[in-house]
Amino acid sequence: MIENVQRILICKLKFYGDVLLITPVIESLRVRYPEAKIDLLLYKDTKAILAADPRINQFYLVEKKTSLLKTIKNYCSLRSQLKDNHYDLVINLSDQWSIALLAASLGRHSISFKRGKSRWDKLFTQVVQAEGTHVVEQNLSILKGLGFNDSELKKEMLLSYHDSDYQALLTRDPELSSQRYVVIQPTSRQAFKCWDDDKFAQVINHLHKKGLSVYLTCGPAEDEQQQVQHIASLCETTPNLAFAGKTTFLQLAALLDHATLYIGVDSAPMHMAAALDKPQVCLFGATKPQQWRPWSDKAAVIWAGDYHPMPERKDLDRTQKYLTWIPTQAVNEAIDSILRNEEENI
Repeated sequence: MIENVQRILICKLKFYGDVLLITPVIESLRVRYPEAKIDLLLYKDTKAILAADPRINQFYLVEKKTSLLKTIKNYCSLRSQLKDNHYDLVINLSDQWSIALLAASLGRHSISFKRGKSRWDKLFTQVVQAEGTHVVEQNLSILKGLGFNDSELKKEMLLSYHDSDYQALLTRDPELSSQRYVVIQPTSRQAFKCWDDDKFAQVINHLHKKGLSVYLTCGPAEDEQQQVQHIASLCETTPNLAFAGKTTFLQLAALLDHATLYIGVDSAPMHMAAALDKPQVCLFGATKPQQWRPWSDKAAVIWAGDYHPMPERKDLDRTQKYLTWIPTQAVNEAIDSILRNEEENI
């Protein structure tokens, strides 16, 4: 066990959902080292999902796509700033060689997962083998190398937002606070994670018949906004598009937090709903639900592999909609089951 830890750096250069999935690691460290300052090294854009987290002392950010010269300047500047902080502990949850070299150059106690490459392993004070099935379990297993026992591993995710984020939503739609509503995010950056538009429309019709309002959300990309508009055009009653592609991550968090139910595909909002402890129905295709499912006991996961064989990762066709095998009835039945449970617990 490392004693007298006053400053910790956690490195995680990945996507939004991946960053949210390290929050149990942050909480576990906060509880063991309550006086320590915890800093994060992230891709610049992913800061948005944890921007309101009160446990984070400082964010250090890396530009994802820049010229070689700008990248070198960015890393040199980062190294200078990080070295001045004299970290007692550097936890690397990234797999980029550049971050491994940066962490090693700080000359502080560092820990990372093994990669089966001796050059990688030699860059850190400690390397440990990742354990567990789900990504949250795997992330937490790095702390066992620091002497954490199972009871010290805090497994709950946390997503914070400001009251101003919710007020911004109410300004655009004052009726939001006076209705029971469902949030549906049908879009993903990758086609192989998407379901059929007409099936989402059928689900929305089912929700409207149960007296629930529906808000469709999506990212700001033009193709995602076109997709939600197409889904809306197929519905018997048009769902609300007021926030589609028009919220920050923290405003989306506020929208999810006040919802009755979330429905979506394998994407960051799925993990956000789980972190907010919201009931949800999530659709999976050619990704592994055992590893990436919502980290929540309130989530119903529907896997296309239960209806049709899914390809191995090496055979994955990213232009194929694998979720198409999921029948609408399965989603509607999962919705009805969750709503019944919610009503019984009121």
